[in-house]
Amino acid sequence: MTRRALEFGSAVLLTGLLAGVAGALTVSLLHAVEHLAYHYSYGLLLDGIGASSPVRRALAPAIGGALAGLGWWLLRRRYGTPSLSATIAGKKPMQHLPMAADAALQALVVGSGASLGRETAPRQLAAVLSSYGTTWLGRLTASTMGTLTARDREILLSCAAGAGLGAVYSVPLGGAFFAARVMMGTWHPKVVGTALITSSLAVAVSHPVTHFERDLTWPEPALSYQFTMLALAIAPLAVVIGLAFNRLMALAGPKPQLTSWVLVPGVALAGLITGICSIYRPELPGNGRSVLIVSVDAQLSLAAAAVLLVLKPLLTALYLRVGAVGGMITPALATGAAAGTVATFALNGLADAHLHVPAVALTCAAGVLAITQRAPAFAALFVWELAHPPVWLLLVFAVAAYSSHGIRLLREQSAARTKAPEPKPTQEQLKEP
Repeated sequence: MTRRALEFGSAVLLTGLLAGVAGALTVSLLHAVEHLAYHYSYGLLLDGIGASSPVRRALAPAIGGALAGLGWWLLRRRYGTPSLSATIAGKKPMQHLPMAADAALQALVVGSGASLGRETAPRQLAAVLSSYGTTWLGRLTASTMGTLTARDREILLSCAAGAGLGAVYSVPLGGAFFAARVMMGTWHPKVVGTALITSSLAVAVSHPVTHFERDLTWPEPALSYQFTMLALAIAPLAVVIGLAFNRLMALAGPKPQLTSWVLVPGVALAGLITGICSIYRPELPGNGRSVLIVSVDAQLSLAAAAVLLVLKPLLTALYLRVGAVGGMITPALATGAAAGTVATFALNGLADAHLHVPAVALTCAAGVLAITQRAPAFAALFVWELAHPPVWLLLVFAVAAYSSHGIRLLREQSAARTKAPEPKPTQEQLKEP
């Protein structure tokens, strides 16, 4: 084994351990904010919101939003907006303190009820800790080992980000595939192997804080072929919902990112609107897990699912418009699950189909996530690990994810051919009568 390989292997193990610490810290901070905001001590965010008063539901996201907006204003006026993707690509140096502070502010705003994903915060914090750890390791071993290359550091930071995501949701395969396919866009054995090791270690380290299991009733394996055909049929719906979600979020994000004092009242107003909506639909605040829970538990009516389908992405877009930042994975999942629930109730009512609501909701969610992340393998694995269904449903989720991804690719190719300029006629063609 070469010196650089030994140092890289040590850095991989250290990155996985530190990513697990980042995941545990993020979840602990989120839970602390949730319990303080909604004054409860045990259970899920949905339980806390459901037991709180209407006044607290309305004011908790507004106060949390104002505090987070103040923090972002102070942070951005001095350091700008931290960018993990630009840092990993080597376009910007690692801003350790600003990126960690930005992650803490994301945990604050999401914990208080913002309709944003919580996965960006642990990704940033894991990358920061990994950068510190690998730098320390390099200094410690500089006299006896080689040094890590720029490519090695890019792999380690990407895998740290994926492991941080895997840690907060207890999805080791999902975190690994996020690092390899979404962050790096490759199936290279070195990247995939590093991602699997770091994500598995991170999930194991954070397990005492993040572990959560659900005991759900799933359809029988004998129905697998029916659900596989249904996954093909639901793919066009997932494409429509996923593309609409992407378009809405792209339009909502301000360019350039807001850095003025407007952040304070803006994020507070978004929180107030979310809080008022939560008086009627307590599933709306938070990263989207509450929507997934009620969809999987089949606790929604057709009207309620339709309301969540419309309001969840709109509230997420509102937070982006006023300058807040956060993840898009779970809001997209929640939107897809709500769309699948609406479609299932409609089919069951119109055609007397008796379709299994949780399975169809998650199948549609996998298809939507494949569109928003452009990574069908990650989408299928992430949804499957998140819900703990039978193994055979992984095939159904994969069919939905890859079918949706394929439809999108065909659509993009068709649009490219339509926009392509017509070739100029040759001299021989011009001479023809």
